[in-house]
Amino acid sequence: MSYKMKSMLKSYARGVLVAITPLLVIQITDLWAYAIAVVSGVIAPALRAIDKNDPTFGLVADTVENAIITAASKQSKKKTK
Repeated sequence: MSYKMKSMLKSYARGVLVAITPLLVIQITDLWAYAIAVVSGVIAPALRAIDKNDPTFGLVADTVENAIITAASKQSKKKTK
């Protein structure tokens, strides 16, 4: 799993956790409320995922990730010589 995918999954998890925490604290037991909270927690990361200019998830992130991988492989080749 790529770094970008892990970051995206963590972002979704944080969003959902933040959205359902108030319901847990005030002990809401309505499943519909939790469903709405989960959807609400997913909206912000989803908007970031479709933004091509986002430095974490967009096209910029792909470029940076590829540059890091290339630099790391060059560095490891230098060490093996």
